[in-house]
Amino acid sequence: MVRLPLTPAEVERGQRLGALLRRARGERSMLETALEARVSPETLRKIESGRVATPAFPTIAAIAAVLGLSLDAVWAEINRPEPGDEPAGPVRGARERLASYG
Repeated sequence: MVRLPLTPAEVERGQRLGALLRRARGERSMLETALEARVSPETLRKIESGRVATPAFPTIAAIAAVLGLSLDAVWAEINRPEPGDEPAGPVRGARERLASYG
């Protein structure tokens, strides 16, 4: 199986995810967190460092549960728009059409 290169947006989401998990882990050891989530410490280290930008959903769900993070909070954090970013294409058009009906 050939993996396509990650887009800049995917890389950025991976970095945001890693930062969120590091903050949530706080002073707790990486080893303790990984073992409780039933993932390898190496996997957790790679996710936290952004080296694995698109980890499997069950992996993130397990780590989030151990850290007391809701999946909604994780999703919101990794998909938040940067200041000044405007939606492009159909999304913006749909939002403008909805606004014109109000």
